[in-house]
Amino acid sequence: MRIAVLGLGFMGSTHFKALRNIPQAEVVAVASDDERQLTGDLSGVQGNIGAPGERMDFSGLRKYRNWQDAIADPATEAVDICLPTGLHAPAAIAALRAGKHVLVEKPMALDGAAADAMLEAARAGDRILMVAQVLRFFPVYRVLRDAVRSGRVGAVRAAMFRRRCGPPQWSPWLLDPNVSGGAVFDLLVHDVDFCLHLFGAPQAVSAVGYVNLASGIDWIMTEFHYAGPTVVITGGWHPSSSFPFSMEYSVVTDGGAIEYSSAGTPPTLYGSDGSRTEMDATGRDGYQAEIEYFVECCLEGRQPDLCPPRESAAAVKLAELMLESRAKEGEKLRCLL
Repeated sequence: MRIAVLGLGFMGSTHFKALRNIPQAEVVAVASDDERQLTGDLSGVQGNIGAPGERMDFSGLRKYRNWQDAIADPATEAVDICLPTGLHAPAAIAALRAGKHVLVEKPMALDGAAADAMLEAARAGDRILMVAQVLRFFPVYRVLRDAVRSGRVGAVRAAMFRRRCGPPQWSPWLLDPNVSGGAVFDLLVHDVDFCLHLFGAPQAVSAVGYVNLASGIDWIMTEFHYAGPTVVITGGWHPSSSFPFSMEYSVVTDGGAIEYSSAGTPPTLYGSDGSRTEMDATGRDGYQAEIEYFVECCLEGRQPDLCPPRESAAAVKLAELMLESRAKEGEKLRCLL
């Protein structure tokens, strides 16, 4: 399948590297408004995880200076959208209307209405739309999902998901909430989506926190209220560029507790019988796995049930509720998803 990558920042370069390892996919075009990046020089690209950028061979690719021209290219069958968040909806809708399949980076959009418009464009055009909610493909999160869904660890009683890093100074647009949605949309939407994946939509949402983007702070602690487990999502941007990225979870069940931290704790089941078992989290790179899954869905003409866009739209709506509750100093807001 012939694919155009739109946007060559941190996520665009990450997707491009993953695509090189997928035999069914062929990158035929790239789009960026950065002339240096269009030469294949991505050495200046940085993010909150992974190694610095590198130089890549773009000699055989068509190069576009705006995403609209890349979408209009008749040779492309799909687009991989890694543009700033505020462009996700307009670029995806334009691509779907042009008959392209669409993979779009998280978050799906900046608001629920835009996400719903993307869903409708995919239905109307009978195209595949998938959001790159990569936690669903990370082995360290898949082992948690499999353990919970199998029932072998018993009922979940409580869960905590945390994700933190310094302010995203590598991409100034991220610090503009009108373009990025802030830390909740850019960072914690990963955990919001994974909670939907594990537990479904909550009955209500409440959140407290503090935001001062001029100081690099955007912090939140959220509770998703379910009839069963207590679920907390917390973290955000901390006010020092030296603060390291980390992600973690702690899930309490009738059969014990499952813990993971990117800071050094592999997924581990601490059994109620006193046992300690490191869980097998081997597997493919999550970025490659998610893109390969998208390509397979397109080639086989089936919807991405492992990562359905309707749940990605729900994650956007939950993120909106989190921000609304934080602004209302923790008011418990009913979830109508």
